[in-house]
Amino acid sequence: MSVQQYDQIGEAFEGFKSLPLMRFGEVPSFLGLVGDVSGKSVLDLACGTGFYSREFKRRGAADVFGVDISVEMIAAAREIEQRDPLGVRYEVGDVAELPALDRQFDVALGVQCLNYAEDIAAMETMCRKIHRNLVPGGEFFVLAQNPDYRFDCPSLDKYGFLCEPTGEEIETGTRVRVTALLDPQPITIVSSAPRSEVYEKCLRATGFGDIEWVPLTVSEAGIREFGEDFWADLLAHPPLAMLRCRA
Repeated sequence: MSVQQYDQIGEAFEGFKSLPLMRFGEVPSFLGLVGDVSGKSVLDLACGTGFYSREFKRRGAADVFGVDISVEMIAAAREIEQRDPLGVRYEVGDVAELPALDRQFDVALGVQCLNYAEDIAAMETMCRKIHRNLVPGGEFFVLAQNPDYRFDCPSLDKYGFLCEPTGEEIETGTRVRVTALLDPQPITIVSSAPRSEVYEKCLRATGFGDIEWVPLTVSEAGIREFGEDFWADLLAHPPLAMLRCRA
């Protein structure tokens, strides 16, 4: 499911980061969560077109390796790397089949990654592959659909997105349809919102500890541009959630 829909998007995926939710919510929140990566090695899983790979390389990471299941996403990431060389490496690969890489990394990123697991066994497999590619004590940072999001809350359209249940439940949680309201052509992606206990169970079963959920915030720049009232619905019902844990 995820491969086909992302192959059709390609570099248009970069436009997501211009929408208010991403620009002033997701991006600063996730960068702040991960923090200082100076001199560290970073494994970016489900890296897409390499947005976070590039960001952390610019912020001083010594080595950044991006992996994504979509051939078109990796092609777009490599094209961007050619235009603006930073020294980021990219490869096509399925996280569920991730081999032992040529090194263990200090940091792993999983932005909209684990929530594509079709069942608990698949998520455990992904977590196990990630764990073995981290140094002992290495950190894993996750950003995905909020397990506690209420779909009957005010619409997210003013923040650039729609988030709707498809009506299907799978073993891990609710299937979710997310639409980025890009101009001129909106883009829709179907994933899932696994329950928080599913994440925690799979991570612990594969050797991760110190699991901590971290709420989404809005940057000061976002408040300056739109005002506090504009963000009230988003902060009351955040559609995204983050967690950190340690190998």
